[in-house]
Amino acid sequence: MRRWSLAGQMLVLQLLVVLVTATGGAVLALVQAHDLLTHEARSTAEAVAVAVATTPEVLEALDGPDPSARLQPLAEGIRKSTGVDFITIMKTDGTRYTHPNPAEIGRKFRGNIGPALAGRTFTETYTGTLGPSERAVTPVFSDGRVVALVSAGITVERVSGWLRDRLAWGGFIVALALGLGGAGTWLVTARLRRQTHGLGPVELGRIHDHHDAILHAVREGLLLIGKDGTLTLCNDAARHLLGLPDDAEGRNVAELGLTDVLAGEDERVHLVGDRVLAVNSAASRLGTVVTVRDHTELQALSGQLDAERGFADTLRAAAHEAANRLHTVITLVELGRTEQAVALGTAELRAAQELTDRVVGSVREPVLAALLLGKSAEAAERGSELVISEDSELDDLGLDPRELVTIVGNLIDNAIEAATRVEVHLSADDQEVLIRVADNGPGLADPAAFAKGWTTKGDGRGLGLALVGQAVRRLDGTIDVQGSVFTVRLPIPARPHPDREGAR
Repeated sequence: MRRWSLAGQMLVLQLLVVLVTATGGAVLALVQAHDLLTHEARSTAEAVAVAVATTPEVLEALDGPDPSARLQPLAEGIRKSTGVDFITIMKTDGTRYTHPNPAEIGRKFRGNIGPALAGRTFTETYTGTLGPSERAVTPVFSDGRVVALVSAGITVERVSGWLRDRLAWGGFIVALALGLGGAGTWLVTARLRRQTHGLGPVELGRIHDHHDAILHAVREGLLLIGKDGTLTLCNDAARHLLGLPDDAEGRNVAELGLTDVLAGEDERVHLVGDRVLAVNSAASRLGTVVTVRDHTELQALSGQLDAERGFADTLRAAAHEAANRLHTVITLVELGRTEQAVALGTAELRAAQELTDRVVGSVREPVLAALLLGKSAEAAERGSELVISEDSELDDLGLDPRELVTIVGNLIDNAIEAATRVEVHLSADDQEVLIRVADNGPGLADPAAFAKGWTTKGDGRGLGLALVGQAVRRLDGTIDVQGSVFTVRLPIPARPHPDREGAR
């Protein structure tokens, strides 16, 4: 059996609320109307009784030989004009002078007269000859004495008639309220049904749980940005990668400093803090969906792989060149020019060996040494000259070789692209490693390129300097740029003492 949808449950609930509210309102209005009509009937009866008691004709008739003959027509005339059901004028002992039913004249009044004999007007509900009524009894004074009593009243049946008339209008209003409430509830429910796709609370709860679990588990950053620029959704990975606060959702991307990072629709690379992030945006009917992937490690590995690939390409080029020279040497030998063949072979071997000996002898970090050899050959192929300074000397001091490859390799690449001569100096003391790359080019026009990830290239590349800046920051180092001279200082990490290491 299929459970009720959320929209269906809301429809029934809201209809019940409307019904209970309307019924409760009607009952309350009915009670209030009854109290109001009863109070109105008593007030009318009291006003009529007091008015009759103070009429001069009443006192004149009481002094006459036959009070009933004059008071009966007077009382009936006032009764009909005021709309009350009875006006009874009586002696102080309760004997009636007047009554709507002439047969009751001369008989005792049914009701309480004690308070009126004491000189005050009062009201009560009492059952008399005409049935239950709301009545008032007031004294008639003559020379300060109570000489007679006047009672006026309206029957309860008449008050009920007034209430029934109002109840009909009340019923119409309640029915109208129920109709309007039901129609409004149906419209709201129909919209809710469209928005929830007819799903019930259990299904919606399950979808929310799945949604929440996936958002927290996925390793890629995921953001949803509304059309007004408000960040409406952000998972844990996005907060971590972009450094967003916990209350980021609901705030504008400009306020969060993400305008540049999230601009555009194609996949692009951004540097945020010490991370290299691949950002991809796609428009949707809810706004813009942005995915963020961490490429920091991949970028570092790619840089190292590029360096090794370049070194391999250099070795192949060198092997090809060596083969050409070997053929030349062989040909010279075949032509009988042995001395020239020996001189040519010896010169090429001496030049290559000198470069290798100088680099390997001064740089004891093997990866960095291989990088410098490869860059030397690459520079030669591109018509540039890469010089390792005579006073360069660098041991393996525990720095991450991947970070060194990123720093030195990118600085040399940028120098080779901008100049024809590049000089590299590597050294270290007890506290820091010094890396200096200088060239004869125009120099860097915008030193802030390291911090901003800036590039003048339009081919999606040009992140080299920004990657250098990130690598230096990760190693807690500094960069100084003076024209075309780039100086990097990296603190040497502390190493455990050999005695302490052995004691362990």
